[in-house]
Parts: sequence; structure tokens; C-alpha cells
Amino acid sequence: MASPALTEYDVIFVGAGTSGGVAAGRLAVADPSLKILLVEAGPHVKDDEAFVQPAKCLSHLRADNPVFKVHVSEHSEFLGRQQAVTVPHVVGGGSSVNFTIYNRAVASDFDDWEKVHENPGWGAKDLVPLLRKTENYQVAEGKDDVHGYGGPINVSYGGKFTNVGKDFLDVAKEFDKTRTSTDDPNAVIRDTNHYGRFQKFIDGKTGKRSDVAHHFLYNNLKTTGLEILTGTFVKRVIFENKRATGIEIIPNLTFQPNADATKSKVIRAKRLVVISSGTFGSPQVLERSGIGAKSILEKAGVTQLVDLPGVGENFQDHTTLFTTYHATPDSDTLDGIGRGDPEDLKQFGDQFWKDGTGIMAHNGVDGGIKYRPSAAELEAIGPDFKKRWDEYFVGKDDKPVLWMCQLSLFLGDPHSVPARKYFTIGFFAGYPVSTGHVHIKDGQNPDAAIDFEGAYVKRPEDMAVMKFGYKLGREFARRMQCYDGEFVPGHPEFPTGSEATVHTSAKPVPVGAPRINYTAEDDKALEAGIRKLVAPAWHFIGTNAMKPRERGGVVDPKLNVYGVEGLKVCDISILPSNVCANTYSTALLVGEKGAVIIAEELGIQGV
Repeated sequence: MASPALTEYDVIFVGAGTSGGVAAGRLAVADPSLKILLVEAGPHVKDDEAFVQPAKCLSHLRADNPVFKVHVSEHSEFLGRQQAVTVPHVVGGGSSVNFTIYNRAVASDFDDWEKVHENPGWGAKDLVPLLRKTENYQVAEGKDDVHGYGGPINVSYGGKFTNVGKDFLDVAKEFDKTRTSTDDPNAVIRDTNHYGRFQKFIDGKTGKRSDVAHHFLYNNLKTTGLEILTGTFVKRVIFENKRATGIEIIPNLTFQPNADATKSKVIRAKRLVVISSGTFGSPQVLERSGIGAKSILEKAGVTQLVDLPGVGENFQDHTTLFTTYHATPDSDTLDGIGRGDPEDLKQFGDQFWKDGTGIMAHNGVDGGIKYRPSAAELEAIGPDFKKRWDEYFVGKDDKPVLWMCQLSLFLGDPHSVPARKYFTIGFFAGYPVSTGHVHIKDGQNPDAAIDFEGAYVKRPEDMAVMKFGYKLGREFARRMQCYDGEFVPGHPEFPTGSEATVHTSAKPVPVGAPRINYTAEDDKALEAGIRKLVAPAWHFIGTNAMKPRERGGVVDPKLNVYGVEGLKVCDISILPSNVCANTYSTALLVGEKGAVIIAEELGIQGV
């Protein structure tokens, strides 16, 4: 079994993911004498091409990838099936495996956390400066009050502007004249609804992924008191009189196959334990430690320490569809890299290592929009959504209803489809109403199956948005010059003879062509198709919500777990409500805020 260098540390982080990695790195640099241990279930990623080359993100979608833990939900009456999701177990967490999409929340998302959910210091006024602190914005020169220009995480357009992305944005200008284009779709201002070229968490000079592992952790190991213990599960937090004083660890046999899983070890924490294992991992650690609902703990054989029924509840994700189309042979796509085609790997790999450019330094996403519907479009979404609009969106003009983008690739295991070029129109409901839960079934084994209920189209409001998104995205796709037909298995099965019939081979229609007319029967088929095809966005949040305890909260605004001392949670499981954005930017933000909070508590200057 791998062992830490010490038996006692000042601060222990349970997980070396995005938020925890940021907080630990900031604290270590501010006080190099501080002994900080990060315990990670998965392996290292240092200088590994599969992780540092952005286009190889597709390799992480293989069904047999050991760095991902698969969780399968209970049977969903709404989907008519189970839903599998994957969670990364690697140093850097999601920042090491995601699609590097730079997509910030809007200001009202942060203000909701502060005002609606009663978390002082978590509004846009306090958080936007922390967004700037993290980043080095390479897209434009100069300084402003929106972006940061000296942080550890680089932001650029990547090494190429794909012709697929250009097609998408060209169609937007002609097809949707009610909206405008912008040079910065992530300004975090009280505005939205513009098409734009989306930025990426990619270093514009080297072409490498901008992750937490290399920019907050590995670069500080030799000069600070940081230590990372990999391939290790945290079984539980140790308490003395309800104060967290350490953790109990056991080996993860996936990465330590010769270890003895029956042997555990206790590591002490003198000052603080911080749980940063993500939306799936963190509530499980709390429940195995006796913190949660009594009924859940009793079934799992755990003695309750603190009654906190909000633990594991409020699970949210962005309900997503990745609708796939055939791309013309001259399209710029990542499919060959994803399949491991030797010619593509050599050509684009050589270019990447030469000057950091080309499609290897790309994530496949160029064009997108945070979409807020007009009055006429609200009518098209339908009555199921009207109450949600009136209660949640009216008066918050920066809140989009959905996010839509183009992807120059087939999004999935590239070996599961015929070898050719594809593009995808992806979209997700920005603020789904549906929620689920994550709970333990076994109080002793951190690797055991869990009780997981997904949050996918359980509510009619969410289904209405998804139907609108499919129809909108399909109209974009069939007008793009790279369009070469539709990938039938990735679409609903419409009735024979319907105008909505999916076509394996087809050419683009003129921009001014009529839209597809969907009958009531087509809409039923579309709903069935969405239930079959809806996918996770890997934007899991909410299972340790930061809100008042009496409202189901798990942590307070200082990230303290209610009912105990010396224990915090620092990851996006604390988010009380959603953001209409990919969650990497928000996870970085939570890490920065967590570092400030912990530094103030421990009397550390310079964070």
C-alpha cells in the first residue's frame, strides 16, 4: 500500500481534483512551511500526452478507461432505463480530462447563491475578481475588469479555427438575424444571447491543456509542503468530540493491485480536513463518516454522528443531447485522433510538438451561444415551461435557457461508430428543474455501488426545453456547408413518411429554406428519442449544498460542514443552484474562494 511521507499534516484534502487542487496550491505557495496532503483515488497525469494534448480528450470516452469510475442509476421511470455516468479519478480531477471549454456562469447565477440561498460573500461582486485571479487571458491583449492576465490558467482559442466552427457561426449570422455576434461570449456581464467563438482552457503558446494538476500542484511540489498520495481511497473522516482530526485510508486496487485492501491506515490532521472529492465522492465520504440522514446511514451500517439529511440530495446535472451528423471529407474534425489513426496522430502530433498549433491543440468546439428565447420562441417551447420562465428567468436578463454549440467530432467512444468524419450539435438545459440523489449503500467499501438517482427530464419543463433545443440545433446543422447527412442512431425515430424523417445522406439546404414541420405525432417520437438519447453533461453539482441547514444545506458560507468542527467541503458539490455553463470555470472559482476562506481561518497571508 502506498504510504504518505508523514503520519500527521496541517491540512488534509480528501481528493486532488479541480477545486481542492486550486485551494491546496494557493495555500502551499502562500505558506511553504504548511504541510498539506492531498489523497487521490486515481493516478498521476504529469506530462502524459493523453492528458496534456487537448484533442486526446476523446480517448477518455473509451468504455474501458480505468481512470473513470462508472456509476449506474436506479431504473428511471422518466427515461425508461438506467443512466450511466462517469467520474474521473485522476490528479486534477475534471480539469485533467474535460473538453477544455471556457464557459463562465453569468452574474445572476452568483447573485442567486448570495441572495436566494443566503450565502454572504458569494455574489458576483465578490466572485468575479476571483475568476480574473485564476486566468491568463491570451485571446486579447490589455487589461480590463472582466478577464485576468496573470493567473496560472491560460485561456486562448486553441491552435485552430475549424471550418466546421466557422460554418456554424456563418449560419448563425444569416439564419438568426434577431441575435448578434460577440467577440467575448464569456464577459460575465448582465447580457447574453450572442453567438460567438468560444474560448478554451488551452495555452495559446504551447497548445497544452490548462489544468490544475500542472498549474497548481506539480509545479509547486518541490518548493512547498505539498504532497500527493495517489491510488488511495479515503474510507472516512476521523472525529474526536465532533472535531475532524484525521482520515482513514485504504488502497484503490485498480491502481494498487498488489495491496491488501483489508489493511487501513490513519493519517492525522492538526488543523483542518477538507473534503474535495466532487459531487459523487464528497457526500459518500460524509456518509461513511456518520454525517447524513439516519435512514441512509442505518441501511449502510454506519452509526450516525450528525443528522444532516441534505447530504447526497439536490444532485443536478445539465440535461444534454449530443446530436450527431455526417461531415464532409474536407471537414476539420478530431475523429481520426480519437480513433488513433496513425496518419492523423503523426501529422497533428508533429505539428503540436513543433509549435503548439493545429487540431491537436483543439477541443472541437468553436461556435456557440447562451440562448435566451424571444416571446415567440417561448410560445414554441410551450406551456409546460411558462411557469418556470415566469418564476426563474423574468427579471434576470442575463440568464439563458439553454447553451448550444458545435463540436467538430463524434462525441462518444470513437471506436463505436463507422470510421468517417462527424460533427455534433450539442445543447443542454441551463437550469433544469429535475434533481436526484447520491447515497452510499455500503458504509465500509469506498468502491461499492451506490444509490444514485439521476436528474434527467424528470420534469416536463426540462423536456420542453430539450425538444426546442433539438429542433433548433437540427436547423443549424442542415444549413452548414460541412453537412453530409444525419447519423441515424443519434436521432429520434420519427414516423414513416414524416417531414422530420432522418436522412443518412443529404446535402445542405439554403439558409432561407423552411424549417422542418413537426406534427403532434413527431413530437411524441421526439420525446421518446430524447428519453433514449439524453446524456449527462458531466456537470455534476449540488449534493452538499451551501445553504441554511434548515433548508437542506450541508455547508455554511465558510464551507464548514454543519454540526462538526475542523471539516470543510471545497468542490462544486456545494453549489446550491446551477449555472448555465460548463463547470470547469466554476470549479476553479470555488477553489479560489475556498483558499481565501481557509487562509483567513488559519491566519495565512498572501493568498
